[in-house]
Amino acid sequence: MGRLIVIEGIDGAGKRTLTDALERELGGRVARLAFPRYGVDVHADLIRDGLHGRLGPFGDEVYGMAMLYALDRRGAAPDLRAALDTHDFVLLDRYVASNAAFGSARLHQDARGEFVRWVQAIEVERFGLPVPHAHLLLRVAPSVAAERSTRRALTEADRARDTWESDDALQARVAAVYDGLAADGWLAPWHVVDGTTTPDAAGLAERFAE
Repeated sequence: MGRLIVIEGIDGAGKRTLTDALERELGGRVARLAFPRYGVDVHADLIRDGLHGRLGPFGDEVYGMAMLYALDRRGAAPDLRAALDTHDFVLLDRYVASNAAFGSARLHQDARGEFVRWVQAIEVERFGLPVPHAHLLLRVAPSVAAERSTRRALTEADRARDTWESDDALQARVAAVYDGLAADGWLAPWHVVDGTTTPDAAGLAERFAE
């Protein structure tokens, strides 16, 4: 059985870059997946519509949007289990904790609020999603992350910042919830990584390979 490693952080924290570096360092049999699965799952495509204001008031409905995220992961669960059976490591760019962090921040709750408990009840207990072996939290100042995501939107074709990415106050609250989840060791151990420097991917890979 492989190890499920989740990379979390606010928009623009550098999750994709760290995932690339970890994949290189871990070598061997590594699978990776990013959520939402745009272009793969209908729920993910509805999420994108909601984030860009194309679902009317539904895009503002915290529990409704969170359920779309959960359903996208539920649809991916068989592939996740298969990957864990055939690979040493499965690297995920966001997972259940992102739903907990963003939804709680939108409701102005913290990491010990009702919404975090609801996400765990839906995604882990009801849908039976695989529980991570570890989380990596890329901690970066929201202002730095916003600059990165803006720059990325300018350089990637057809890549516009969504309403959550462009809400600096929301991103700051999400960062605070992530810190709370990490402090509580929610679902699995958390390792906090400084996202303003080049992460020590080799050291992290060595730790997970032990």
